[in-house]
Amino acid sequence: MVQLSRLETALFLVLLMASLYGFWVRFGKVWRTVLSSKKDPDFTIQPVARRTRDFVWEVLLQGKVIQQRPLPGLAHALVFWGFCAFALVTINHFAEGVGLHLLSRDGFFGWIYFRLAALFGIGVAIGITALAFRRFVLRPKWLGPLSYESGVIALLILILMITYLATFLPGGEDSKALWWSHTLAILIFLPLIPHTKHLHLVLSPVTVFLKRQTFSQIPPLVGDDDFGLDTGKDLTQLVSLQAYSCVECGRCTEHCPAANTGKVLNPKEIALGVRGYLNEYGPGGEEPLLGKHLSQEAAFQCTTCGACEFQCPVGVQHLPIIIGLRRGAVNTGKWEDDYGTKLFLNLERNGNSLGFSSSERDKFIQKQELPIFDGTQEYCLWLGCMGAYDPQGREIIASLATVMRSLNASFGVLRREKCTGDPARRLGNDLAFGQLAENNLETLQQSKVARIISICPHCVRTISVDWKEYGQAPPIEHHSEFLARHIDKLPSHAASGAKIVYHDPCYLGRYRNVYDAPRNVIGRFGEVIDPPRARERSFCCGAGGGLAFLGEEKGKRVSVERAEELVATGASVVGAACPFCNTMFRDALAGVSKTPPKLMDIAQIAAEAIGSSRSPSSPG
Repeated sequence: MVQLSRLETALFLVLLMASLYGFWVRFGKVWRTVLSSKKDPDFTIQPVARRTRDFVWEVLLQGKVIQQRPLPGLAHALVFWGFCAFALVTINHFAEGVGLHLLSRDGFFGWIYFRLAALFGIGVAIGITALAFRRFVLRPKWLGPLSYESGVIALLILILMITYLATFLPGGEDSKALWWSHTLAILIFLPLIPHTKHLHLVLSPVTVFLKRQTFSQIPPLVGDDDFGLDTGKDLTQLVSLQAYSCVECGRCTEHCPAANTGKVLNPKEIALGVRGYLNEYGPGGEEPLLGKHLSQEAAFQCTTCGACEFQCPVGVQHLPIIIGLRRGAVNTGKWEDDYGTKLFLNLERNGNSLGFSSSERDKFIQKQELPIFDGTQEYCLWLGCMGAYDPQGREIIASLATVMRSLNASFGVLRREKCTGDPARRLGNDLAFGQLAENNLETLQQSKVARIISICPHCVRTISVDWKEYGQAPPIEHHSEFLARHIDKLPSHAASGAKIVYHDPCYLGRYRNVYDAPRNVIGRFGEVIDPPRARERSFCCGAGGGLAFLGEEKGKRVSVERAEELVATGASVVGAACPFCNTMFRDALAGVSKTPPKLMDIAQIAAEAIGSSRSPSSPG
């Protein structure tokens, strides 16, 4: 063990105090900024058990980090676990600086612990070297420009590991040179943490534990003066905490459909933009949030697909921030967009996003002989805007009705039904959304609806989650879930050999965690194959967040990017489970291939199989 002179001990204490002061000067300011931000009105620490489970999985086990990026994730996990293992090593090391000897390598526990820490030290050295090689040599574009800070931090971590491992060499444990080298590396590293992206080492465990418990959870507005995220005084504690927790890893950028197709939006820059605003103006700033640090154009290019939020390893929830910024712009009249204005007028005057008269819906109901819900049927079939007015959406409804009749499932449609308000909600028009939600909830209550089924994942999400601010809607399920529950009663044509590539809708997959049900249904009628980006990593069709109604995109169309991927699988059929995906791929598939695969909703696939099984020429 190292024995320091009084002068050396005094020098160590001075340097330690200076290092801690350097850490607190910056970290204290950040922490005060977070605490000074507006309290989140809907925050509750419950359920603690779920928060604890997420903390263990995402922080302690590094589950999300490894699962979504296995090799870099494992390298990062080795570094994290190594730092955890080094906790007692560091405490014992500093104790030696003041003449205390807490742990001895000769004792039973010390002999095991210090050698185990050495193994972790080797893992950290390998992990940090791999991460440095990736950042400075491979240089994935989503990591952003090179930063010398990352190099300095990596070097300090490597020095820490080397100087510890060297103590196992003969005479190393008593070497003052090694002790001081290790000490100086720690004391230099400590104040750098809050001044760099490595602040996430301190904040991200807190952020993961405290994050909103529902995916893409949009907080309620409170009072007449709450318009969303308009100025600094609207930034809440969770938003500020998450902004400072961003590690700039670029996972959100890598999976963002807007960033992948040449748009202005980069989800990472949303978090960093909030951080930049807080650093300059503080949480009480009167300057508009959309301006110097955050782009209004970027905020309105988001499809709300949730890929960014799903991928983030440090608990940053981008969607409530982006939708909050949209709210601030729309509710204060700062967003001017002809398409957006037309959409809101359609919702207000006609009760649907496409602007058709309700009489068109009535004609469709009569033509298809859809029964009117009278309270005796098991299901209320929610048509939605696409199912009631879009030609392809109507075909999906007709197919689902055919399947439900063949299953002897009683259903009916409402005489009067308005848009759920999904596009208004995602674009930030709370007034329009609230009016639609209240009107629909009243209709459902008067009609005595007990169960709802819908072809649209957006309707399912909005009714089951977003309407809760205004009342409790009856239980609702997506038609893929309904079909999967009755799969044994559906005909089987799996031997046909047809290859069907399934596209996971964002609002069914990431939002509702439904991946197997539609695949099980499709598997009944052919061979299901996945595109390269599938399930949790599915690539958006480009319609979400109200963007289906906002005119032409800048850069490459998101739907074209996805259509190219679907066509490249060689499948003869593209299986969809969302009318918005269906309408986006309709033109995109034709544009990327002279002989595009057939585009069918899972209800259409099932209905076609039912029709074939009833055909006189059909075997059996």
